[in-house]
Amino acid sequence: MANSSVEPLIEAPSRQELPLSLRLRFYLMASITLSFLAGSSIPTPIYPIYQAEWHFSSVTITFIFAVYALSVLASLLVCGRVSDYVGRRPVLLIATVMQIVAMYLMGAADGLADLIGGRVLQGLSTGAAVAAVGAGLIDIDKPRGEIANAIAPVSGSAVGALLGSVIVQFLPFPTHTVFALLGGLFALQLGCVLAMKETTPTRPGALRSLIPKFGVPAQVRPAMLVASAVFFAGWALAGFCASLGPGLIKSVFDLSASLVGGLALATFSGSGVAAILALKSRPAATQTYAGCFGLLAGMSLMLGSLQVNSITCFFSGVLVAGAGFGAGFQGGIRMVVARALPHQLAGLLSVAFVCCYLGMGVPVIVAGYENASGVEIIKTAQVFGALIIGLILLAVLGLTFAHRADR
Repeated sequence: MANSSVEPLIEAPSRQELPLSLRLRFYLMASITLSFLAGSSIPTPIYPIYQAEWHFSSVTITFIFAVYALSVLASLLVCGRVSDYVGRRPVLLIATVMQIVAMYLMGAADGLADLIGGRVLQGLSTGAAVAAVGAGLIDIDKPRGEIANAIAPVSGSAVGALLGSVIVQFLPFPTHTVFALLGGLFALQLGCVLAMKETTPTRPGALRSLIPKFGVPAQVRPAMLVASAVFFAGWALAGFCASLGPGLIKSVFDLSASLVGGLALATFSGSGVAAILALKSRPAATQTYAGCFGLLAGMSLMLGSLQVNSITCFFSGVLVAGAGFGAGFQGGIRMVVARALPHQLAGLLSVAFVCCYLGMGVPVIVAGYENASGVEIIKTAQVFGALIIGLILLAVLGLTFAHRADR
């Protein structure tokens, strides 16, 4: 695919020449995505505590996870393009306030209703923020913004899962402590956003942009078609680790669902960050190919571990799949962003994240339904894994055809 040169809205100097104010804005925006995504994965190792206290089933955990993903989807569809019209700063201010309220709801939760309400609010704020942050990073510095857009969501999930596991294992009152810490962090970020200057000019049409629109500019459609399959498959595998991972670790390997489940998700995300950094100078198509094969090999190892009852094999699969997730996500983002005009960035990234969260949410909902119908969790995992493998193979096929068409 031939790359077209797209200038960011703010002329980006080299790394050495980037003014301090722009550099601070860049890192602030990256930190928002990182912390928002960390907040989304922190509850994963805490769910077994809620389950023991409130006596709900594993199906309910799947439902809570799916509620968050669907809330992100709804927010992306409605608010994903609005920062292209009103600017990045107003969207981030509202989203950060919503995150603080969500942390209060979940930290003070005394039943499922509070927990689900907090997750809905968390999902809505995350969906509004990720497209605005992603576009803002590219406004400031396009090359580094592309890397940050890939690293921040992946590393956020790793930090969140690991932090949640450590807090559950070693600190008192884990269901309160973790949300108090995050609430304090979001309050600090809110103050920084208040002091931040805008990175993009406003333009008319903000209200019209709130009408859900799942459109992709003509020049981006071929790249998005290929990237969307990679996004869907990679984030479905991330959802597999987050929603089914703890249950599998408990039922198959008889290990702590909270600690080991959180470590598995942290391993997945951490290897994704390592792959992004290792392959950042490679062409986007190479990154995407590497991602597909990593996802394929990792999912196969994870499924094989369930047959041989090997936790070592399971974690090896998680490690390889995470690297594939990171490489594929970065490659897909680069393929898409390279063809976007500056005023299309937020809308285009919202479409990319819709594909991601559809991948994370829809298979998890189906898996929850299967469990509710009495299907064993191992059987559900096998069907889930087979579907992911099929999607990855379709992505490889699409990438191959697209590459040949560009020759």
